[in-house]
Amino acid sequence: MQLTDKIETLPYVGENSAQKLHKLGIFTIEDLLNHIPHRFLDYTNTVDIKDLEMGKESTVAGQITSTSSFRTKTGKVMQTAKIADETGSLQAIWVNQPFLLRMLKEGMTIQLFGKLGFWGRQRAFIFPKFEITSSQQSPNGKLIPIYPETEGITSKWLSKRALDALSKIQKIDDFFDDNQLESLSLVDLHTSLQYIHDPEDISNWQKGVDRLAFNELLLLQLQNAFERIEWQDNNQALKLPIQPDQTQLFIEKLPFELTDSQLQSIKELSKDFERTHPMNRLLQGDVGAGKTVIAAFGLFASFIHGYQSVLMAPTQVLATQHYETLSTLLNNFNMRVSLYTGSVEKSGLGKDDVIIGTHALLHRPQLFEKAAVVVIDEQHRFGVRQRAKILENTKTDTHTPHILSMTATPIPRTITLTLYGDLDISLLDTLPKGRKPVKTWVVPKSKRKAAYSWIEKEIDEKGIQAFVVCPFIEESDKDELRQVKAATVEYENWKKIMPTKNIALLHGKLKPEEKDQVLQDFKEKKYDILVTTPVVEVGIDVPNATIMMIEAADRFGLAQLHQLRGRVGRSDLQSYCLLFTETKSADSKKRLKLMEEHNNGQKLAELDLELRGPGEIFGVRQSGLPELKIANWNDFALIKKTRKFATTVAKNQKKYPKILSYYKHKQISKN
Repeated sequence: MQLTDKIETLPYVGENSAQKLHKLGIFTIEDLLNHIPHRFLDYTNTVDIKDLEMGKESTVAGQITSTSSFRTKTGKVMQTAKIADETGSLQAIWVNQPFLLRMLKEGMTIQLFGKLGFWGRQRAFIFPKFEITSSQQSPNGKLIPIYPETEGITSKWLSKRALDALSKIQKIDDFFDDNQLESLSLVDLHTSLQYIHDPEDISNWQKGVDRLAFNELLLLQLQNAFERIEWQDNNQALKLPIQPDQTQLFIEKLPFELTDSQLQSIKELSKDFERTHPMNRLLQGDVGAGKTVIAAFGLFASFIHGYQSVLMAPTQVLATQHYETLSTLLNNFNMRVSLYTGSVEKSGLGKDDVIIGTHALLHRPQLFEKAAVVVIDEQHRFGVRQRAKILENTKTDTHTPHILSMTATPIPRTITLTLYGDLDISLLDTLPKGRKPVKTWVVPKSKRKAAYSWIEKEIDEKGIQAFVVCPFIEESDKDELRQVKAATVEYENWKKIMPTKNIALLHGKLKPEEKDQVLQDFKEKKYDILVTTPVVEVGIDVPNATIMMIEAADRFGLAQLHQLRGRVGRSDLQSYCLLFTETKSADSKKRLKLMEEHNNGQKLAELDLELRGPGEIFGVRQSGLPELKIANWNDFALIKKTRKFATTVAKNQKKYPKILSYYKHKQISKN
């Protein structure tokens, strides 16, 4: 039997079973063997009956001394078996499973796995799993795999099929040789599958999983490594070497002091500009960490060599904000900056040194003929085709521009190393000097009125402004969303709560020009309070706004809450974030408390990944994040290890023919 054989070739897998297996993504023998247990019932470590702890999962081994069946007042039929060892006895209880009494006979030795609880006043194992064993003295203790299942396909059945398949495959060809396995501390492929489906203990199972997880991650990292090499081999850069005195001049002309991480990022860009292939770098910076000044340095490098540069932003508000900020920063060097957003043109477009705009720039390729540097802000908000169009418009017969992508979205390190594995990464992880961390409080229902009074007092006494963010635009009829504060309703509420204050409403259904006008008026202090949906998450800088109030905060992810919090704390004024919640969920409350404890976006993103997984946080399909079936997005060490090895393979392809053959086979299968 071969790994590539269809699952129907395995005994006891008929057409009906095959259809059910297809629902689990199992089409071949290899798919079956890669369908791994997500947990085990541990029959390997038995405890004496007298030592059982209430509520703790445990395994006991004993002899069946009696069995019985009875009916409850509610009509349920209960099955019981009394189990005894040398230290005591207890009852095992099941419900509506009469067949058990045909299996469990007095005198048999048995292992039970479950939690100790009470049945009436008696200690009992409630609905335990069990294994019939050969003897009480030497029990057949082992790990019983529990697989992801579907209707009609049980873990027991899957386990038998997997072991049957392994017995029929004499040897699985491995694409790693013994030396590679030893250097990577991995077991061979055949052993890994044995360890996974029939482990002696958890440590063996983990070794098997580590090997298959490495395989899965290696495919992703090889793709990144080959894309990086292709970029370097097929694109010629305009070299933009910057002398130390030029860098020093740029830094001295800035109206603020740079942080250590900003200085490090400038060094990394300087090295990129000296290479023969163009820069392809992601600048990941926490909210308010000062990414714009790094972009300004890139634009400056292009200017001193006599070339143009382009900065693209996803919205008109953000493009305008960049135009205003960069015009001020770059004016010191007599650099001419223009703005083009489709509805707005400022300065002599096409004659300037820096062109700033939205996706509308994609339709004006003639503007990019002399572009040596292209900056893409919030790059994930541009689609794949749009990013390709940017490159198409800026690439010439003689050169490809240096590309700097920027994002304020907190991304866990593991996902950065995988999703952006073809890019070089710069990280801004410290706030500019003078910025005070935003104080964050979780506000329960009982303190709502007090919070309203405090906000009104802050506005009256300090002349500051406040955001009120709601997760939905309109009230929902669905039961589970009835408690969610809708922006339109909340806007009316705030006009009643604070009738003397000027209050504006902002949401995604407004026309772009209406949205821009509301934001501009808020920046000009025409409003005290802006009630908004998360549309305000990215792209607005209002230094006078010091309060961020978020309704139904438990409905947001930690990374998104952190980005919303980043809309305040943009000056030397003390800022505050109030997380309003009426949730009764202990897990939700615990998650929100992390916002009080942490101000680091990346740390929060990693905690959120651990708590909720990548699907809920990023929306796997929308983000382009691949779905891992075996590996874990939290395993930083393994992801880093596979990235390093993939880079080695890509650079020395002749030394790794089997690995390359495996990679190409998987690419063909995927397509």
